[in-house]
Amino acid sequence: MKKFTGLLLAASLLFGCMGIVTAQDKPSGMPPPPKVLVIFREFLKPGKAGSTHEKSESAFVQAFTRAKWPTHYLTIDSLSGKPRSLFLIGYDSFDAWEKDNQATQKNTALSSALERAAAADGELLSDYDAGVFTLKEEYSLHIPVDIPHMRYFEITRFQVKPGHDKDFDELAKMYVAAYDKIPDVHWATFQGVYGPEGNTYLIFTPMKSASEIDKSFVTGKQVQDAMGAEGGKKAAELSAAAIETSQTNLFIFNPRISYVQDEWIKADPDFWKPKAAAATAPKQSPEKPPSNQ
Repeated sequence: MKKFTGLLLAASLLFGCMGIVTAQDKPSGMPPPPKVLVIFREFLKPGKAGSTHEKSESAFVQAFTRAKWPTHYLTIDSLSGKPRSLFLIGYDSFDAWEKDNQATQKNTALSSALERAAAADGELLSDYDAGVFTLKEEYSLHIPVDIPHMRYFEITRFQVKPGHDKDFDELAKMYVAAYDKIPDVHWATFQGVYGPEGNTYLIFTPMKSASEIDKSFVTGKQVQDAMGAEGGKKAAELSAAAIETSQTNLFIFNPRISYVQDEWIKADPDFWKPKAAAATAPKQSPEKPPSNQ
């Protein structure tokens, strides 16, 4: 029984620690997660994180700002694992992604500025890659979320064993059903299309504060109770059958090197553009093109 409880708790924590928001925090008119998510990952050399990297990245932000570019991105920095920054760019479709890339190439002033910024930024990097993911709404829960007021993403990466897609599908839907019975829990799931090795899924859990991590351990126990003994045993079996590897890391939003839309800045100017917080009409902050978890 002790072994079974441990397996169930481990499985619960794989799909948690899911974020918790209070009733008054629920979004009003917030857009859903993007259907296509492009992620650029920059792995930093030792000693090159922090202000050194931010200074380099500011060149990208400035270039997009000058161009008044319509596509925006959110930058998050790792708090666990290798030092790295992730640049998250969302699109409504692959067609929209293509049009954005084509427009960037045609804008000679912007593309030249980006090339210069990339050359300087490259001196700080130990590695760089990119991946493209699509939203799996059936594996997501209680979206959309008020992202402009969030401060962290917990990202869980699953790699599914070849030939075990049905097992993972059943497992994911079991957890959606179990957590759906617990109020104020939310996450968005994306499946890898280009870039990541194997059949990869990313689960993004947004959080306002680290206190939500503490609360997630309580929800894990609630999920065990909701599933019951038989459901927990089934979940543990499916986890063992379907999941090749899994890893969870914590990332913090970095507004200084993000290029977000005006609506985000107006929603929380003290965070997204602190220098403009005292102004009566805060203006927009900048963005970056194709970069990856």
